[in-house]
Amino acid sequence: MSSFDVGGTLGPVSAPSTRSVALPVDERGARFGPPEWGLSVAIALVWGSSFLWIAVAIDHVAVTVVPAARCAFGVAALALFPSARRRIARADVGRFALVGLVWMGAPFLLYPLAERTVNTSITGMINGGIPVVTTVVTAWFTRTMPSRLRVLAVTVGAAGIATISFASMGDEGGADAAGIVMLLVALVCYAVAANLARPLQAVYGALPTMLWVTIWGTIWSTPLGLVGFASGGMTWAAFGALFVLGFVGTGLAFSMYGVLLLRAGPVRGMIGIFFTPIVGVVLGVALRDDDLHPLALVGMAVVIVGAVLTSRPEPAR
Repeated sequence: MSSFDVGGTLGPVSAPSTRSVALPVDERGARFGPPEWGLSVAIALVWGSSFLWIAVAIDHVAVTVVPAARCAFGVAALALFPSARRRIARADVGRFALVGLVWMGAPFLLYPLAERTVNTSITGMINGGIPVVTTVVTAWFTRTMPSRLRVLAVTVGAAGIATISFASMGDEGGADAAGIVMLLVALVCYAVAANLARPLQAVYGALPTMLWVTIWGTIWSTPLGLVGFASGGMTWAAFGALFVLGFVGTGLAFSMYGVLLLRAGPVRGMIGIFFTPIVGVVLGVALRDDDLHPLALVGMAVVIVGAVLTSRPEPAR
């Protein structure tokens, strides 16, 4: 697979299995140049606005409708790419089912559940902690300790997120313990999924992997989604929000994210997450007249420094 192959070719009758693949875990040779930065920025813009679309949707439909519709629209977007429509081996069906649950089925439900009591800005800020959680989970998966540079990088990024959070929370901001716990569990799910998906991406390519993961996310989410739809119906406002959230924010953005994970590794592939709180704050100020504390600008600068440090490869040991 070349460095620009994002999907592979359409499999004729059989597909390879991850049983025969030994994926190296050393990230020192992973690329992170202008293309990777471009993908990171695009992902940050799309996912930074996703919390707003979730809030709009749950204003009109049952919470359980959100993950089902989001995954279904995501499948529709990914299926447009011929290279994504690739067969998988029977031996890997269970792996895709697991990744679909951990990557989409569970966190896609946890986010709208949390946003019933946690506002969109705080949700986006907590979401910025994904690289920190991913560093810990990846170290456990690979049985290696992160370098001091990597620990410093995610610590700086986390400090920036904390600064933005502290500066942005006011009397009208809100969060409760249950909602925060849901968001933290979702972060762990994403970190685990990033590591579970990488061997599948190495075999099938980014787009086929994301299509099958999203299909399984739809399978996991549909039963509760149908129950929610039957109880609350659908409005045009919710439909529009869910379409953007699913078709763009899930189908197209996750395809870009899959490419980025494959090219940059599970830790540096998370760099765009550092910028999602910044996007959330900007959208809040521009579209919802949120107040922006000057200290939040300092936090944004710290986040950018953390992202730049995280993009540097691990030093040789």
